[in-house]
Amino acid sequence: MLETTPVLIGAAQRTFRGSLAEVPPPLAMIEIVAKSAAADAGLGEGALAGIDTLGVVGFAIDAEGALARLPVPRLVNPPASLARRLGATPRWSAYTQMGGNSSQHLINVIAERIAAGEADLALAVGAEYLGSVMKRLKAGLGFDGYGEEAAEAPMRVGEGRPGTSAHEDAHGLGLPVNTYPLFENALRARDKRSLADHQARLGRLFAPFTDVAAANPEAWFPVRRTAEELVTVTADNRMVSYPYPKYLNAIMQVDQGAGVLIASVRKARELGVPEDRWVYLHGCADAHDIWHVLERQDFHSSPAMRWTGQRALEMAGIGLADVAMFDLYSCFPSAVEVGAEELGLSLDDPRGFTVTGGLPYFGGPGNNYAMHGVVSMAQKLRARPGTYGLTTANGWYLTKQSVGVWSTAPKQDAWRREDPAVLQRRIDALPHPQVNETPQGRGVVETYTVVHSRDGYRMGIVVGRDEHGRRFVANTPNDAATLAAMEQSEQIGRTGTVGPMGDGKRNLFIVD
Repeated sequence: MLETTPVLIGAAQRTFRGSLAEVPPPLAMIEIVAKSAAADAGLGEGALAGIDTLGVVGFAIDAEGALARLPVPRLVNPPASLARRLGATPRWSAYTQMGGNSSQHLINVIAERIAAGEADLALAVGAEYLGSVMKRLKAGLGFDGYGEEAAEAPMRVGEGRPGTSAHEDAHGLGLPVNTYPLFENALRARDKRSLADHQARLGRLFAPFTDVAAANPEAWFPVRRTAEELVTVTADNRMVSYPYPKYLNAIMQVDQGAGVLIASVRKARELGVPEDRWVYLHGCADAHDIWHVLERQDFHSSPAMRWTGQRALEMAGIGLADVAMFDLYSCFPSAVEVGAEELGLSLDDPRGFTVTGGLPYFGGPGNNYAMHGVVSMAQKLRARPGTYGLTTANGWYLTKQSVGVWSTAPKQDAWRREDPAVLQRRIDALPHPQVNETPQGRGVVETYTVVHSRDGYRMGIVVGRDEHGRRFVANTPNDAATLAAMEQSEQIGRTGTVGPMGDGKRNLFIVD
């Protein structure tokens, strides 16, 4: 084993509960988690002053869109602010771009730097605090300690393009709660499953996630729910976007933080970290699917998920059967279904798909959920020495994918991350349909959803193909009868007429 082999030596997570007065501001959150990760490695807080590499996962409140407009102070340079708190002067520091893949991607980048001899001791950390932010706004409370100026903006890592085009945004595809149901309905139609049977399947898929969350002291919602309870629409479990009631959606309004301390084998030994704390990143990979949702090959697959999983396992030198535990990114059921299928897993695999409880039940802390997956996996692997665990991370709309394969078993061969550009070229070369932004004439539904507000229906979204096979997106008439009918019978494969709406920005699809 090379002395530059990267190894996770400390891991910590924290769910911040209690009154608003007891929930710390964001900088304090990540400082608490960082010091806890050092303690997990058996190190004192002073050891963090020696980190030469620091990565902070982007806070959701810094994303473009509605969250950016919240009247809340920001940290201008979170890595610099944290470094000052820790007394550290890292040679390399970065703040990630937005996306649920960010945590695992950051870890993969840091591990590569360590393997190349460019770093010895690194901290990767993040937190989400939308839960307390929204409560403070509602209560009219202040935000002391939430913002801090900096001399310069941080370096950013990751792909920073917006997740959707302006045309997609205009039709409602800029929100995950509207877009993941498109994948779900496409999966159901592909498998020729009835609406009722598929809904029951979703409950059976996510009920075991609630079992894990119920036993996890860090879970935001440690409540066991039955399969039927998850999919039955009630006042507490309203429909969000068909076919997903609230209990099948990731919950971002949480207060949770997690982080890991990663070192070279040489540095871990120098610090005296016991080897029973070491967890090796045996394999990893990163790539993104064809960027815009409307340009995808279809709405029920993910080449990026498939090939990053394969590459990470190849790098680790193991097969899928050698993996004892998984944490698949679980913002919505379709992410788990597509992820499992692309990895080659059956949905009834006895190993299960989560070590945390999943984003709807453990909590969906913005871009940092996957860090909790890594921390939880490290803790479980330490309890089962020599076994392997696989963690996945998904950003935007089944778009950005990052994977890690972990074990306490030492990695004997040289650690070498394949340049992500290799996989990316392969994905970018895939054929995909032409998009027609101004369709007019006949069309057929490829997938769809119905978006609800708290008080009723909001809009229908249809993705279809025109007479020339070009893909289009449109909204439907906004009357209750039309939208109710879309939830009562299969719409995929139905024909209709598409053309421009009066606003000049959107298309309208009227089913026959």
